[in-house]
Amino acid sequence: MSSSTLTIPPASHAPPSNVVVSPHSEPRSPNSDVEPSSPRTPRRLARSNSQLSRWSMARAVRSGKKLSRPVLLPGNEPYQSDSPSPGSIDEKTRGGGEFLLQSPRSDAEDAADVGAAAKSIYLVSDGTGWTVEHSVSAALGQFEHCLADRGCPVSTHLFSGVDDMDRLIEIIAQASKEEALLVYTLADPSFAASAKQACEIWGVVSLDILGPITEALSSHLGVSPSGLPRWAPQRKRQLGEEYFKRIEAIEFTIKQDDGALPENLHKADLILTGVSRTGKTPLSIYLSQKGYKVANVPIVMNVDLPESLFEEDEGKVFALTINPVVLHTIRRARAKSLSFSDEMRCTYSDMEHVKRELEYATKIFQRKPKWPVIEVTGRAIEETAAIILRLYHDRKKKCLMPRISRRY
Repeated sequence: MSSSTLTIPPASHAPPSNVVVSPHSEPRSPNSDVEPSSPRTPRRLARSNSQLSRWSMARAVRSGKKLSRPVLLPGNEPYQSDSPSPGSIDEKTRGGGEFLLQSPRSDAEDAADVGAAAKSIYLVSDGTGWTVEHSVSAALGQFEHCLADRGCPVSTHLFSGVDDMDRLIEIIAQASKEEALLVYTLADPSFAASAKQACEIWGVVSLDILGPITEALSSHLGVSPSGLPRWAPQRKRQLGEEYFKRIEAIEFTIKQDDGALPENLHKADLILTGVSRTGKTPLSIYLSQKGYKVANVPIVMNVDLPESLFEEDEGKVFALTINPVVLHTIRRARAKSLSFSDEMRCTYSDMEHVKRELEYATKIFQRKPKWPVIEVTGRAIEETAAIILRLYHDRKKKCLMPRISRRY
């Protein structure tokens, strides 16, 4: 398909199927004497996709958006909940009554309805959608001040594995109906260009995440991109050495959880240690998915740590600590969910015991001053992992500037 000319298939609110449009011209009907904006011109409605329509209706209901559908009043007279535009309702009677048109709504009422509904963001990918989903998630983090109090609610909708033009146009048509922002990662340059062109025709605001980066890399390397999605059958070495390294790291990390098999600590790339509920296990799993073999060793009062922990390379051991009040709250919730006995609670979630255990861990850390002690209070797993990897690579490579280096 040419990237400069796009034929739009029939879809809801789409131009006629026999109209060929280009990105430089507005779509016109075959009868060019009729103005598209004329109120006398009948609107041509094509069949819409029922599944996408159901999704749209469900999202509207969840967001509190009012639906334009007739409600039966006493006397069998249907009533329209929202004011339709002139000419949008057939004036034939339906169900023994007629549709009654309300007076035009005020701008304030319309603004209130728009504010109550969540704005939609469509995420479209020809692969798994991981890149576009995480890119948008990172950008939404800049708007937490209004997302938290529902001042500007947002609904994201991921469409993965989109490699067919008909399905792409169907999604764009639905995005047009919802006035959604469409963000896409499409590896094929011509497919991405068609998506951009279709969005311009339908009046959908769109953003290409992958295209600008790919073009910059192509210019920098002097090589043309393949244009194939990550998991396309034509791509060679789909499950290469890096993939199996990650699987091996995950398996190792699961076996080494919670201090198991201390004799294997020398095989680990990273070792985490700290008191219970400092996030050692989820942090270990997260790091293992990046290809690092991770062992975690819990610190428990009156329980000796394995001597091999103190004999390992200090550059790969990381100590975790946490605010005692936060740890106390976490442990109380866990003790309640697991129905701990009163005796177990005194040695696990009691505030004085929590403080003593943290002091005990601090004394152990002082024995090894080269172990980095990382405060995890209020930090997401991703943040803590970034700190650990930066320190680990900085020590390993002895870089002048802290970085996480990787060779492709």
